[in-house]
Amino acid sequence: MAMTLRLSDEQDRALEALARAEGVSKQEAAVRAITDAAARRIHEDRVRDLSLAARARYADLLDRLGR
Repeated sequence: MAMTLRLSDEQDRALEALARAEGVSKQEAAVRAITDAAARRIHEDRVRDLSLAARARYADLLDRLGR
């Protein structure tokens, strides 16, 4: 699937700098940035969900430890 990515001049300079730093094309730098951001978001959501579940499961214990 093809997609056109419209960037401001500042965003294009940032992408160019990222590509240069990673030694890849701007296309590859954009793909990596998207993939990395998605992986981070999924991980953060999973950690948050697990934390909520653990706090609910161990609420009594955590309350007693907090005294």
